[in-house]
Amino acid sequence: MKVRTKICGLTRREDVTACAEAGVVYIGLNFFAKSPRYVTPAQARMLALEAPVGLAKVGLVVDADDATLDAILDEVPLDMLQLHGHESVERVRWVRARYGLPVMKAVGVSEAADLDALARYAAVADQILVDAKPPKGAILPGGNGVPFDWTLLDGREWATPWMLAGGLTPQNVTEAIKRTGAVQVDTASGVETAPGVKDADLIRAFVEAAERN
Repeated sequence: MKVRTKICGLTRREDVTACAEAGVVYIGLNFFAKSPRYVTPAQARMLALEAPVGLAKVGLVVDADDATLDAILDEVPLDMLQLHGHESVERVRWVRARYGLPVMKAVGVSEAADLDALARYAAVADQILVDAKPPKGAILPGGNGVPFDWTLLDGREWATPWMLAGGLTPQNVTEAIKRTGAVQVDTASGVETAPGVKDADLIRAFVEAAERN
């Protein structure tokens, strides 16, 4: 099965073009104001409209209330919402029903006990993002460039589609896929030359490495 790639935290038109040309399946637009990859709804709309048909546009939010989501979705033509905060199972269910969009719920993992949450969210979300839990004191809930112990996923299966994230780069994504069996992978910092600055060559290298399996 061909591995599907997601590049998160796009901020420039050329990033969208690079993703499209490399064969990326999902692009992430980050609405978390503390992130170096943050874009306003107006900026995100411009980027979303640059995306060709077939390139899925995912909006990343962190504990966003309905008013915030309303403002984003009134302006930006998104294909999916990514909830990357401490949203409850009930909140995931509510967002999915209210907005009629597929919902991806991110779950941070650093030890085996964290995996229990994956099953709970898998019951209500359309996809699960299995990400590294942020380092202590980190401001960002994701995009910290830190992988987790992939052996924690040994023998784990979920009926809900899932995506692997957390410190993935062109150098380690092939091994990560082999170790975990992931058929979808996500990166942000792994294809950047500086926080929030994507590199077309790194994007292409990431996709090629992911598809090498």
